[in-house]
Amino acid sequence: MSNAAPPTLALTVGEPAGIGPDLTAMLAADPPPDCRLVAIGDPAVIEARAAVLGVDAPLTDFAPRHAKPTRGIEIVAVPTERTVSTGRLDPANAASVLATLNEAADGCLAGRYDAVVTAPVHKGVINDAGIAFSGHTEYFAERTGGAMPVMMLVAGDLRVALATTHLPLRAVADALTRERLEAVARILDADLRTRFGIARPRVLVAGLNPHAGEGGHLGHEETQIIEPVLDSLRRDGLDLVGPLPADTLFTPQHLEGADAVLAMYHDQGLPVLKHAGFGEAVNVTLGLPIVRTSVDHGTALDLAGSGRARDGSLRAAVGQAAALARRARAARTA
Repeated sequence: MSNAAPPTLALTVGEPAGIGPDLTAMLAADPPPDCRLVAIGDPAVIEARAAVLGVDAPLTDFAPRHAKPTRGIEIVAVPTERTVSTGRLDPANAASVLATLNEAADGCLAGRYDAVVTAPVHKGVINDAGIAFSGHTEYFAERTGGAMPVMMLVAGDLRVALATTHLPLRAVADALTRERLEAVARILDADLRTRFGIARPRVLVAGLNPHAGEGGHLGHEETQIIEPVLDSLRRDGLDLVGPLPADTLFTPQHLEGADAVLAMYHDQGLPVLKHAGFGEAVNVTLGLPIVRTSVDHGTALDLAGSGRARDGSLRAAVGQAAALARRARAARTA
């Protein structure tokens, strides 16, 4: 990407029976002006969904050395294995969904794309196809070299990162080790500095248990794991506040002056963020060698083809990816 060129973003279309093709068609009908958007998926599915929605969604075959098209967006065709029935999952198409992720990740590593934006996939149907899959976050980490990913959602000025991601609640405490928490906190601090341009990030850290353990009376994770890790990291210069009770951490007086929140598990931090900005929030994967953003919602099978899907979160994810890609370019050329 030259200094003058707009960033080239790979957009994976996601579960073909869900709203991903709807959202892609909507972006093709009204493309973001400040980037070059390349959809990765089945063009026939996108075109069929555009026809149902009644939108003009031009798709042009991606040619990296050619100029950005004046209308619509570009496409890298990854056909589905079986004809898609809108709103109905089909495990036969799971492999093609993963093929779109592979093209996006490999293309970012090879320099064809400057970032990847993902529309939602359906974890269940991929697993039903006999393919172990826990989510985009973990999949991209493995595909790009085994990096440790950190999941962070952004809604306006609120950023919430997760110490653990897609785990059953009963497994969270066992997964929350000193080593993991330290690694996540360091990645969060480093990426807030490099990717978001925050000179010295101030991070509020939630406890795991009610009342942050109540001094050990409601659990020992705070005293045995979280507090020692935070003390050690503070000595290394990280600005970490906590552990704080999660039920009061998100109040305005605590959030004032904070750059991010580190929650211990998925449903501790994300319900608050999605209440604050659902439909406009963005999922950013930290810790990867590539830039990856995503929507804040699922496949919404019941909305596919209905005309009721909204593209706000996907447009926000595209905008965030473009901004992160530009900052990464500036850092490389500084």
